[in-house]
Amino acid sequence: MTLIKRVGKALAVIVVVLAVSGFIGHRYVNYVEKQQPVVTLAKHPKKVLFFYRDDCPDCQAIFHRIYWHNVISHNVVFINMNQSQNRYYIQQYQLTSVPTLIHGKQRYTGTNQKRIKQIVGD
Repeated sequence: MTLIKRVGKALAVIVVVLAVSGFIGHRYVNYVEKQQPVVTLAKHPKKVLFFYRDDCPDCQAIFHRIYWHNVISHNVVFINMNQSQNRYYIQQYQLTSVPTLIHGKQRYTGTNQKRIKQIVGD
């Protein structure tokens, strides 16, 4: 077998492995997004609060970016507002829509990547 054929096969295997890994990672993040745990914020002081709904298209548009940021930085608390016990936070944080990010006195509602980056850090 020539060197070119071996390199070609190795590259093909790498591409397939990366594609499968990407698909599995994407499916896992979608699974995490649909979870509806009850969140106790007293356990998470000084973290970025990410209020979202798993059925909200705007929330879905930014969820993956925030999730992968959190894998590295561990500074975001995900609060799915479809969990009825999390709705307590609507009044406490005066939420009017989702997605909403709150970090200290900073607050942003929307999908602008630049503003999200300012809130969650990088």
